Amino acid sequence: MNIANKLTISRIILTFIFMIFLFSKGLVSKIMALAVFSIASWTDFLDGFLAKKRNEISDFGKFMDPIADKILVLSAFLAFVELKLIPAWIVVIIVFREFIITGLRLIALAKGELIEAEMAGKHKTVSQMVSIYVILFFIVFKQSSTSVFGFWNENLEFLLRQIIFYMMIITAVLTVISGVSYLVKNKRFFTNAKNK
Repeated sequence: MNIANKLTISRIILTFIFMIFLFSKGLVSKIMALAVFSIASWTDFLDGFLAKKRNEISDFGKFMDPIADKILVLSAFLAFVELKLIPAWIVVIIVFREFIITGLRLIALAKGELIEAEMAGKHKTVSQMVSIYVILFFIVFKQSSTSVFGFWNENLEFLLRQIIFYMMIITAVLTVISGVSYLVKNKRFFTNAKNK
């Protein structure tokens, strides 16, 4: 297994470490959760960069890299639902889209084709990552404000939660647009499957 694929696998492992820190009490744990998520996100860039630079692009990497991304991102969103920071229905939309597109990729793979990432998918990914980072910074900020500085109040929390909510609405919209775009551009896979 090349180094790029090892980084991809490490992202899955880091996801579990991230979750442990996120659900642990104390400011240090929240900061560590943010740090681990940042490292995991960095491996997403690094594995692709190394695979191209070392000419080690593999079918395993092409398939597992987006899977590892989905595990990391969906774990974060599901954790935020558990922490009552975002509505469950938004995450249901995100999860549904990921299952549908992953299914589409598997159908294409079975036919010997690989569906590459497109611009709508990249916009979706950026919006999801920005939302996750904003929420993680909110968690760290709230924890530090209440336990260290003591200036947290309900009005500030309401304002920040509203910002998070509307960011998640934008993320949900971009997620749906991306999903529809993938389905429309690759409808031949469903048509072929139906004809058979």
